[in-house]
Amino acid sequence: MSSVIPIRPASIGCTDVTPLVERGQREVFCGLTGIIWLHRKIQDAFFLVVGSRTCAHLIQSAAGVMIFAEPRFGTAIIDERDLAGLADVHDELDRVVGQLLARRPDIRMLFLVGSCPSEVIKIDLSKAAQRLNQIHRPAVRVLNYSGSGIETTFTQGEDACLAAMVPELPSQTDAQPALMVVGTLADVVEDQLRQLLERMNLQVTFFPPRNSQAMPEVGPSTRFLLAQPFLADTARALLSRGAKHLSAPFPLGVEGTTAWLQAAATEFGVAPDVFENAIAAPRQRAEKALALQRQWLQGKRIFFFPDSQLEIPLARFVHRELGMDLVEVGTPYLHRQHMACELAWLPPGTRISEGQDVDLQLDRCLADAPDLVVCGLGLANPLEAQGISTKWAIELVFTPIQGYEQAGDLAGLFSRPLKRRTKLAA
Repeated sequence: MSSVIPIRPASIGCTDVTPLVERGQREVFCGLTGIIWLHRKIQDAFFLVVGSRTCAHLIQSAAGVMIFAEPRFGTAIIDERDLAGLADVHDELDRVVGQLLARRPDIRMLFLVGSCPSEVIKIDLSKAAQRLNQIHRPAVRVLNYSGSGIETTFTQGEDACLAAMVPELPSQTDAQPALMVVGTLADVVEDQLRQLLERMNLQVTFFPPRNSQAMPEVGPSTRFLLAQPFLADTARALLSRGAKHLSAPFPLGVEGTTAWLQAAATEFGVAPDVFENAIAAPRQRAEKALALQRQWLQGKRIFFFPDSQLEIPLARFVHRELGMDLVEVGTPYLHRQHMACELAWLPPGTRISEGQDVDLQLDRCLADAPDLVVCGLGLANPLEAQGISTKWAIELVFTPIQGYEQAGDLAGLFSRPLKRRTKLAA
């Protein structure tokens, strides 16, 4: 049994918090946005959005696609039509998929991604995927999930995608406990975390894989760590396959990364000296990088609008490691089980809101007059006009922020708006 020194404090922090629950108008991207990082990760997959021209414009704008690039996502445009023409929709979808796969023989996994137009809601994409699977398998596996703004917000698109992939994972053949890291990470972050874990003599698989032909095995011997906090459905699907979730804070900052790695070390009986030797150098570099940023952020007041479900781990990071004061921490959904360790690290009395009524939240924000607001693109300019510095929440999803080597960059995302305002005021 391992004797790794625990770093979790005894305080319950905000574990028993009663959040301010709001259900009104919200300001957030839909789950289709997840395609932007998913298509970069799974390098032989294609994401075909079944939607409208609005869906196509959203994806292209979010991706910033260059005209010379041939991305692995696209939109099958479904125009308005009455129900009598629905059979033609299935024929058209089959035709589009056939043309796509003939032109892109490198594609090995195809996702049909649902959206929110009424014409798309009428289509059973699950049956369409089954039909197309029969036509194109074994060369291509066809799966489906919903990125509809009615059913998903921003990062939930990744959760829906990975949950759809879990039934496709091969069953575990080895009875020895095995570690799986779950959640889309930039390749450089994945490589760094793999190296740290291998220094502890731990073998690890990552889900989703970089190639759909290298799907990790899952079963009762699988132990998984969540690298992202918005994967509730994926975790539930893995649990249904017999896997065990290792509860831990998320790998943001020095504290979060250390505790996250420690959860694996404890589960697999890594000796304390082996653990310490593995993390000592990168942890020291991260602490040095954070010290440079802390001088800009210490004592500054920060307000989080709900956007990505990263808000609570980020709030823990900026408060405990950068000395910022938390005014309000908003999150689209509060998953108490996955957030238990994070909530325990927040200062008691932190105002946490779940969901959103954007007008009411804006009123609270303006009344509180924080130094920095983390929010969506649509709110940033109006808040800047009120003299409040802002950070776009989407940057915290699109930028590699996990692990020791990214801790300084993560802190820099918060200090940069304050530095900019200081220069403009000079």
